[in-house]
Amino acid sequence: MSTLDIRNLQVSVNTENGAVEILKGVDLVIKSGETHAIMGPNGSGKSTLAYSIAGHPKYTITGGSVTLDGADVLEMSVDERAKAGLFLAMQYPVEVPGVSVSNFLRTAATALRGEAPKLRTWVSEVKDAMQALSIDPSFAQRNVNEGFSGGEKKRHEIMQLELLKPKIAILDETDSGLDVDALRIVSEGVNRAKDSNNLGVLLITHYTRILKYIKPDFVHVFANGRVVEEGGPELADKLEAQGYAEYVGN
Repeated sequence: MSTLDIRNLQVSVNTENGAVEILKGVDLVIKSGETHAIMGPNGSGKSTLAYSIAGHPKYTITGGSVTLDGADVLEMSVDERAKAGLFLAMQYPVEVPGVSVSNFLRTAATALRGEAPKLRTWVSEVKDAMQALSIDPSFAQRNVNEGFSGGEKKRHEIMQLELLKPKIAILDETDSGLDVDALRIVSEGVNRAKDSNNLGVLLITHYTRILKYIKPDFVHVFANGRVVEEGGPELADKLEAQGYAEYVGN
């Protein structure tokens, strides 16, 4: 069992007009096997939370703590956070020219496991993951995300999730830009990873459509840099029907 414990997290970002506070004291606890959905309007700080946990240098931690199984995440480098078991699926995955998908995945697995996976077993793992996510096998020889469609980039990220087996996955608007078929395939991949590895999931989204496939245990409403309401799956239905108007300005 693993636990990601976020306590009173405060984060700012530097702008031309000076530092602007984005997160204003976030408290959240995510345990193995749990799915937490964070929903809220644009600009509420949802993505800032994801990237701050992952260690993006754009964001400055001004208060609070983040621990994973008691270890101080904020004192770790980005690669140390990944090795500790944190995984971030970005809303807009970046291209990595000159690095093939095959080499990228095996290098990442080697870094996490401390030794290179046995080639025959690894090839089989990758083949099975690609097949489950309806990814053309030829993609293994293409450069990471280069020329990929939005849906192909998201499937590639979920393939990483399944192969690298983290403890806690943070999915930042994974449903963004996906058609109905791709949404179903990607969601099934997340569910497989959760079921096979007892994965803890922090799912950031604007809409409930992905929650029809990835069932949340907890729903948190984000507004103005804070969690302003919490509940079960029924809270997502309320947000779908009524929107975020009652939370804006709180």
